[in-house]
Parts: sequence; structure tokens; C-alpha cells
Amino acid sequence: MNRLERRRILVTGAGSGIGRATVLRLLSEGAVVVGAGRSAEGLALTRKQAAEAGIDAGLTTLEMNVADETEVIAGVGSAVETLGGLDALVNAAGILRAGHTHETSLELWNQILSVNLTGTFLVIREALPTLLANSRSTIVNFSSTSASFAHPYMAAYAASKGGIQSLTHTLALEYGKQGLRAVSLAPGGIKSGITDATPGYLPKDSDWSLFGRLAPIVPPDNPKELAGPENVAGVIAMLVSDDGRFISGTEIRIDGATHT
Repeated sequence: MNRLERRRILVTGAGSGIGRATVLRLLSEGAVVVGAGRSAEGLALTRKQAAEAGIDAGLTTLEMNVADETEVIAGVGSAVETLGGLDALVNAAGILRAGHTHETSLELWNQILSVNLTGTFLVIREALPTLLANSRSTIVNFSSTSASFAHPYMAAYAASKGGIQSLTHTLALEYGKQGLRAVSLAPGGIKSGITDATPGYLPKDSDWSLFGRLAPIVPPDNPKELAGPENVAGVIAMLVSDDGRFISGTEIRIDGATHT
């Protein structure tokens, strides 16, 4: 199904996890995609998987650190030039670090917010003029279930994701009359580069009983693992298509009923 035929889409965080799965799903539905990420190796693997699936013709990759304003200005400009415009933006880039809140340094706090929240803002700011040149365009931002439900040892991460939800609501109202839709996703219990690395960041004296509330109710495809990133990518494909044309200014939780 090519419901995204020739849609021009920029995806950040394209070198791993949900960002990579999103790039592959959008390409499979006919979109033309610039996939941006920090890791050259990660982007190379995304290109390899797209080639193996026979959908790489519409893919361009771009190294870009979303926390660096200079790189974002140049990178978004390059993406717009490559695509000849922009119909949708998917902000999947992000990092997670964990620790006791009373032991969190200002440096670590700022690092998490600079990537997750400020980085999302910078990419949006640079993309907005091109998105608003369309009568209909879409921004999909990545929040998290941690923005609304307690995730232990993740205060800075949760704060950054709560900020993204507020930013998304503002965009939806401020630019809605110009045809822009803005939606944030709140994944939970999804396997990604972030979740793979999380155990290594948790304090050695973590109280694991606190995580008992974070288990999905709906069983994943593989009972030994979390749900796959393709479960989120499919929702993104819907949101940036005409099927999502009346969804804006809200969050969509994808967590297998964890927080029901």
C-alpha cells in the first residue's frame, strides 16, 4: 500500500531502534525519506536493511547531532534541498540516562534535556517554514509513558518528555489553522536502542520492585522480549498519511495497556 507515495519526510534518530524501523516503514509505503542520525555506522545499517528490502531508492542518510544548533541548521537545510520540500517531520532522536535524582549532576541533566527537548525544538524550528509552505503537513514528536506515569530513576528523561508533550500541544494550536498537525507518541515497553542500554545506566542499588508497574498487559510477539519497534513505526505511518488527517494536539500511548 503506497499511501505515502512521494511524501517527503525527515526522520531523526534514523540510525537505530524506532527511528530505523520508522524509516523502513515509511519507505515501504512509498515515501521519500532523509534519515538523520549521529552514528555513521547506525545509518549505514539502516541503508543496508533498506537495500535488502528493495526500498532504498527513496532513502538519503545524513549525519546530524540534534543537540548542536549549527549542525541542525545545516542538516535540516540539506534535507529540505534533497527532498525538494517537506511534508512531515518525525523527531525520533533521543537518549536515556538513569540514576538517583539526588545524585544527578547538572551536566547530566542538561545533556538529557539538550538532546531530547532542545534538540527536538531546534529541528522543528528549522523545519517549520518549509512545512508551513504546504496546506497540510505533520510533525510527530517522541514523548514517553514516563511523561505521565512514574518511571523510577529517570527524572531528567521524564522531564524532557513532558516538555515535548507541552511543546506538541503548543505547535498544534499555534499552527493548526495553517494546516500543520502535531502529535506526540508515548511508547512504553518497546524494544529499542534506549531500552537495550537502560539496565547499564540504572543504579546498582535499584529497587527492582518499582518496575513491576511497567510491564505490558498485552503480550509481545516474542514473550522473552519487549514489543518490536515496528509497532510504533506503523502508527507513525498512519499519522503522516491522510488516515491521520484529523489527529492533532494529542498524545498516543503505545504500551500494551501497561498503564490502563
